[in-house]
Amino acid sequence: MTSRTISQGILRAVGIIVGTVLLFYFLYLIRSVLAYLAFAAVIALIGRPIVLFLRRKLKFPNILAVILTMVLMVGILIGIIALFIPLISEQGKNLSLLNIDELQGNINTLYYQITDYLGLSKQVVEEVIEETEIEKNILEGLDLGFIPNFLNSFLDILSTVSVGLFSVIFISFFFLKDSKLFQKGLLTFVPKTKETGTVNSIDKINNLLSRYFVGLLLQIFILFIIYTIVLLVVGIENAIVIAFLCALFNIIPYIGPIIGGVLMLTLTMTSNLDADFSTVILPKTGYVLIGLVIGQLVDNFFSQPFIFSNSVKSHPLEIFLVIIIAGLLFGVVGMIVAVPGYTAIKVILKEFLAENKIVKSLTENL
Repeated sequence: MTSRTISQGILRAVGIIVGTVLLFYFLYLIRSVLAYLAFAAVIALIGRPIVLFLRRKLKFPNILAVILTMVLMVGILIGIIALFIPLISEQGKNLSLLNIDELQGNINTLYYQITDYLGLSKQVVEEVIEETEIEKNILEGLDLGFIPNFLNSFLDILSTVSVGLFSVIFISFFFLKDSKLFQKGLLTFVPKTKETGTVNSIDKINNLLSRYFVGLLLQIFILFIIYTIVLLVVGIENAIVIAFLCALFNIIPYIGPIIGGVLMLTLTMTSNLDADFSTVILPKTGYVLIGLVIGQLVDNFFSQPFIFSNSVKSHPLEIFLVIIIAGLLFGVVGMIVAVPGYTAIKVILKEFLAENKIVKSLTENL
C-alpha cells in the first residue's frame, strides 16, 4: 500500500466526516421545517382513509376528495380552537392586574383550608418546608405578578403558531393530493434493485400508521367523552375544554395520563376557590378522581389493546418496552414517536430481512 493510497483514504474519511457534520448542522438549522413536514405527514396519514373513502365509495375526483378532507379537518381544528375562547376569555379576566390580589388571596385561603383539614399547624408546615429547603413564600402567598407579562407575550407566540399552522396545512394538502410525493423523493436515493421492496414498505407503513393514528384519535375521543360526563355531573365550569385538554395529554404514553389527571384535579379545586374545602372542594375532587380512574381503566383494558393489536400488529408488552426504551433515550418526544417509528422499522426489516430468525419472530403478525 503506497503513501498515495493511504493519503487518499485519509482524505476520503475526513471528507465523509466533514460532510456528515455539515449535513447534521444543516438539518439542525431547518429543524422547524422538518417539524412541519412531520406534522403534515401525520395529518396526511389521518386524512388518507377519508380521501380513499370519497374516491372509492362516492367516486369523487381526487382533487375534490382532498379539498373536502382538508376543509373537514380545518373545520374540526377551528371548532377545537373555538372551544378554548370562553376559557381563555374568562381566565384573562381572572388574571388581569385588577384581580391578581383577589386570586392570590383565594389560593392562600385554599392552602390554609387544606392544612386545617389535615390537622397541620402553620409551625409544623414551616418546619417541613425548612427541612426540604422549599421557599417560605409558599406560606406567605404566591407571587403571581408574572402572569400579566406572560399574557402580554401571548400574541408573539400566536403569530409563530399561525405561521407553522399555515405551513402544515399547505404541506398536508400536497401530501394528500399526491400520495406518491414522498415516495418519489425517497426513491431517488434508493438503488434500482431495492425500489420494489421500498415501494412495498412505504405502502404497508402508510396503511398501518393511518390505522394507528385514527385509532389514537378514537382513544382520545373515548377519554374525552368519559371526562366530559364526569366534569358535567360534578358541575365544573368549562367542562368540555378541560376534558379535551386532559384527554389530549394521553398522546404521551404513561406520563401523559398522570399529567392530565393532575391538571384535571387542580382545575377542579381552583374552580371552587371560594367554597368550603371539606364540604365542597374535597367531595368534588373525589368524584373527579373516580372518573379519572374509570377512564384510565377503560383506556388500558379496552382502547390501547384494541389499537395496538389491530393497527400496528404488536403485542402490548412489546409496545411497553419500546416506549420505555425510547423515553430513556429521547425523552418525551421519543415516547410519542416510539410506536410509529417501531412499526416502520418492523415493516422495513420484514421486507428486506424476511429470512432472519429474529425478524421473523418480531414480524410474524405483519
